[in-house]
Amino acid sequence: MVDHLANTEINSQRIAAVENCFGASGQPLALPGRVLLGEGILTKECRKKPKPRIFFLFNDILVYGSIIINKRKYNSQHIIPLEDVTLETLPDTLQMKNRWMIKTSKKSFVVSAASLTERKEWISHLEECIKHLLRKTGRQPCREHAAPWIPDKATDICMRCTQTKFSTLTRRHHCRKCGFVVCADCSRQRFLMPRLSPKPLRVCNLCYRQLLAEEKKEAEADRRQTEPIRSAMQGYEPSSGDDSDKSDDEKAEQWPADTEFYTSEVSWSSFHS
Repeated sequence: MVDHLANTEINSQRIAAVENCFGASGQPLALPGRVLLGEGILTKECRKKPKPRIFFLFNDILVYGSIIINKRKYNSQHIIPLEDVTLETLPDTLQMKNRWMIKTSKKSFVVSAASLTERKEWISHLEECIKHLLRKTGRQPCREHAAPWIPDKATDICMRCTQTKFSTLTRRHHCRKCGFVVCADCSRQRFLMPRLSPKPLRVCNLCYRQLLAEEKKEAEADRRQTEPIRSAMQGYEPSSGDDSDKSDDEKAEQWPADTEFYTSEVSWSSFHS
């Protein structure tokens, strides 16, 4: 179906309609070979509360945004490459049913569908597109994923020190490494995680120590790997006839670190049957 629709007028018109809905705030979506397969409204679990979001599934990307006027105006456009996506079904909660997680290396979040059938259709379409794209590019599925942020209302106390109670004056913060809701005292550190951002990000004290230990371990491994080469180079003096290249540089009670908050156990509209 994708090959049949690629570069057709009807597909171009549908993509142009999505671009018009996002307006100047959105990025251009039309590319040779890109096909818009379907769209639908899903409930996204946000930091403050679940909110409806419009989702568009293309054969290579997933696009979503906030709804201003349905089918007429959207904003806050997000574009996710499908080759970076992994899906995980989640059990129902009192607040949200038919849930699953969309995991990527930069951002992971939970969405829910209006029905179990709708969830199955979304996941089926997504997995088929991901499988086809990975086969086409020869890439392996993404193994590292960003931690989803735990909603603010999930806890009234800091999930690290378990002592600080949140209030109007005591703000909630999120560790970018584990996604836990933490107080300011438990998240004063910043750490550079290039996979997530070019700038140092807020992390909780426990994750900060773990990241420092991992960084030290990697540095030690690099040192051991280069040490034999440096030793071999010592005392080496090439003759004047050699055309050699010279080197340019001669805690109190805490939530367990491995605890996962999420554990695994409007309707979809396909344009073509």
